[in-house]
Amino acid sequence: MMDIDFNEYKLRCELRGHDDDVRGICVCTDEHIATSSRDRTIRVWSLDSDNKRKYSPSKILLGHTSFVGPLAWISPNEEYPEGRVVSGSMDTSVFVWNLVNGEVVQALKGHKMQVTGVTLDNEDIVSSSVDQTLKRWRNGQLVESWEAHQSPIQAVLRLPSGELVSGSSDTTLKLWKGTTSVRTFQGHADTVRGLAVMPDLGFLSASHDGSIRLWALSGEVLLEMVGHTSIVYSVDAHASGLIVSGSEDRHAKIWKDGVCVQSLEHPGCVWDAKFLENGDIVTACSDGVARVWTVRDGMIADQMEIDAFDSQLSQYKLSRKKVGGMKLDELPGLDSLTLPGTSDGQTKVVREGDNGIAYAWNMKDQRWDKIGEVVDGPDGVADRPLFDGAQYDFVFDVDIGDGEPIRKLPYNRSDNPYDAADKWLLRENLPLAYRQQIVEFILQNSGQKDFNFNPSFRDPFTGANAYVPGQSSHAAATTAKPLYKHIPKRGVLVFDVAQYDGIVKKMTEFNNTLRSDPVHTDKSLTDVEISRVGAMVKILKDTSHYHATSFADMDISLLLKVLQAWPPAMMFPATDLVRMLVLHPHGANLLIKHVENNNELLLDLIKKVTEDSALPANLLTTVRVLVNLFKNPSFHYWLQRHHSQILDAFSNCYSSPNKNLQLAYSTLLLNYAVLLIEKKDQDGQAQVLSAALQIAEEEAADVDSKFRSLVAIGSLMLEGLVKKIALDFEVESIAKSAKASKEAKIVEVGADIDLVIRQP
Repeated sequence: MMDIDFNEYKLRCELRGHDDDVRGICVCTDEHIATSSRDRTIRVWSLDSDNKRKYSPSKILLGHTSFVGPLAWISPNEEYPEGRVVSGSMDTSVFVWNLVNGEVVQALKGHKMQVTGVTLDNEDIVSSSVDQTLKRWRNGQLVESWEAHQSPIQAVLRLPSGELVSGSSDTTLKLWKGTTSVRTFQGHADTVRGLAVMPDLGFLSASHDGSIRLWALSGEVLLEMVGHTSIVYSVDAHASGLIVSGSEDRHAKIWKDGVCVQSLEHPGCVWDAKFLENGDIVTACSDGVARVWTVRDGMIADQMEIDAFDSQLSQYKLSRKKVGGMKLDELPGLDSLTLPGTSDGQTKVVREGDNGIAYAWNMKDQRWDKIGEVVDGPDGVADRPLFDGAQYDFVFDVDIGDGEPIRKLPYNRSDNPYDAADKWLLRENLPLAYRQQIVEFILQNSGQKDFNFNPSFRDPFTGANAYVPGQSSHAAATTAKPLYKHIPKRGVLVFDVAQYDGIVKKMTEFNNTLRSDPVHTDKSLTDVEISRVGAMVKILKDTSHYHATSFADMDISLLLKVLQAWPPAMMFPATDLVRMLVLHPHGANLLIKHVENNNELLLDLIKKVTEDSALPANLLTTVRVLVNLFKNPSFHYWLQRHHSQILDAFSNCYSSPNKNLQLAYSTLLLNYAVLLIEKKDQDGQAQVLSAALQIAEEEAADVDSKFRSLVAIGSLMLEGLVKKIALDFEVESIAKSAKASKEAKIVEVGADIDLVIRQP
């Protein structure tokens, strides 16, 4: 292998032939490259015999019935003198291709969902899938299959030392010896999408959180590379030490010693990037073109080709302005979604405020499902600040005083400032009395002092679609589906603000009381243990580094000791600390291990706090813990399995005079509605419906609690399996009562429920 110093990479040549996004790259040798595509084909490119700078198409491999993603190369042998290519597809199959004749020699079928990764383990093939499994294939036969994660697996890699590494949507990576997980790597804040070997050091991971990490096999993070402004799909390393990554932000970035030394801009998303042995780079782009980049002077494209590529880049960015929020005249409005689609998966981009939003037609449920905002907007979009992985025009620092950490408030000029203020106050668990103050802060700092308020804005509790100025108000065609303002509920709600100083102060106070009591002194914490509580709080306060911080298992054991041993009247500060700990990825993962080892652990806690002398503080903090568990998919199975015991235990909370407890309980019901709709659990949905109806009928119920219960009812009726049960419970009268409310959002969700009732 040649040793290269870093020089500026320039375009060498383009590989044109695919009819859709190029999704994957397989470097067979420096002379042969394979690419996969959304067009369902794999193309093999060979070095042009007449022009060694270019590659020419040599084979097209046809057989997959949906788009093709991951590829792997099997070196030649006597039976296959040109080698073989392994491919994985959305059609759930893994194919092995003979490159002599382009035929499939093995069709490996067994995955239930999209194949996301393929890697070679000596003579075996190992594949990963959205179905959460890894499968090992030998001589065309499935020999091992195991559920490796509790969320979709996005990548798998064999290390030179023989172990396998898997990356998942659960944000973790796992190291495997055979089918045994020997280490879990935690640190990414979002899906782990790509993996690569880093010679002599360990391995690399690429994530939806926008970062690339270099890991030692011990679990230590050796480097974190941050610079992409969107999802990072792929990563690769060269023997020279250079690293290349491909991203949704349209750039392939080249890194040296953890620093980005060059960004290669593309006219579309960069799905994959790979090094050739000679140091050149191949990139796969959503414009249907693979490109080779080089630092070698004699191999750089001629000026005409470079000018053509620059022109393509300019034209692409200009055209994207029409979709990305600057020139939206050509996009239809939201009213176009009242017309049904013509085929399953049909996509449509519509105007929502100042954004282009993609929707896909769901033929089964006869509705448009939101995919997300169309990325790659106008010039300068890469310079917009990020918050939780999304770009905004502004991310303000808000200091609320009292020693609390600085809060981040994201805002776009196209947002309704009242809507933005309400959502932010809800997320930060702050009083709505601050609303006008926050609105004025936004207007002053965004230069929008002349903003005219329109009352038709998105409700912060549900994230329902925003009002679109100029949207047609005339009735839709009679065959079109109605549009709802607040249902169905998407995603879950959490309680993510805590008074940490108060928690530590109260735990210390209670601990001193136990120490001085001869009967309970053995239950008190040591000074070292109290210091660990402070260390945990320090980690939890630093939310911006959740992706890089971790807890010791003894921290979890310490909190569980307090919850199990301390008297009920002293439990609530420790319970409140657990509420925040489960929002930390590593903290949640440690807790689920304890729950898996002792299934009664949390149930015993629930029993302890709901006994005859139940204290409101214990009920409130415990319900909030349960609410926050929904944030981590690892707890979904446990929550579903024990839904009946949990809801029965807290069933009296609906009539509590404590409004905070009412709100926590209604939020628990709303989260359960979301989960049990997803799981198609009819019995569970019926229990949630019954509990939510109790709150909706309670005259003294707090407005926000009633609203969340109504959203749960409407969502269960619309997307769940209990509409008939709701009608049997005379939900019509509840909808009628809601529509007569003095609270606008109660009226709106009542109208939503009324619409569902009237649908056949």
